[in-house]
Amino acid sequence: MDILRSPEEMQAWSRARTRENKTIALVPTMGFFHEGHLSLMRRAAELADTVVVSLFVNPTQFGPNEDLDRYPRDFERDMALVRQEPVSAVFAPTPEQMYGQGFQTEVRVLQLATHLCGRSRPVHFAGVATVVTKLFNIVRPDTAVFGEKDFQQLALIRRLVADLNIPVRIVGHPIVREADGLAMSSRNANLNPANRAAALSLSSALRLARAEAARDVRDAAELTRTLTSHILSHAGTAIDYVSLVDCDSLEAVAAVDERTVLALAVHVDGKAGNRVRLIDNGFILPR
Repeated sequence: MDILRSPEEMQAWSRARTRENKTIALVPTMGFFHEGHLSLMRRAAELADTVVVSLFVNPTQFGPNEDLDRYPRDFERDMALVRQEPVSAVFAPTPEQMYGQGFQTEVRVLQLATHLCGRSRPVHFAGVATVVTKLFNIVRPDTAVFGEKDFQQLALIRRLVADLNIPVRIVGHPIVREADGLAMSSRNANLNPANRAAALSLSSALRLARAEAARDVRDAAELTRTLTSHILSHAGTAIDYVSLVDCDSLEAVAAVDERTVLALAVHVDGKAGNRVRLIDNGFILPR
């Protein structure tokens, strides 16, 4: 497995694979790997001849007072894990290599970025769109695999690729959960083990929403009130949003149907008195 540091090294590596008529699948990550990341790598290996994993904690998608400095990092641990997977190369640049002196370009997806996480994290998705565009230009993948836990991010990247005619197939991969139902996330490392119940309020809210819909409660406002009360009944929770939205437009819906996704963002008490922002999502009705 090759470890590539600079964009120039990565581009040269990709050009060599193209000359060999090999296809490339990219798995973009910010590291601190867990089983969710590893499942993306295995899925990517099913879709292409070679797999590239990018490992880059992207500073431009973190706003002021967010957790950039606290985001977990352990490069050697990550390399030990990824070497056990069908990965051909890891692209691990520094911020200085990705955003050189005088950098002043930004990519924005306008409407999709205004919903859900975009309301409380106004700079986040411009940072995501910019770094993903850069990764596509550097790695030149045929396919890119993203986790469905970041549902809004996946929708935004699909729109980005379609709007800018970027020749990359975008593949979503289902959420991987821990044994108790918590969606796997690198940020879970910052949770306070004593407050696990608060973190589980998201996955239990999803189950509750499906149970309510199964007994024909379809009014979005009523469901939102029920789910909000459920989450806040767990000590140490603060809601960013509880939203029932259309799976493509991310617009709020008035009534639940087969296209409705429940999207959740909740802050819970973490280690050392810090708050940890968790997200989760899922369709409410069978599709």
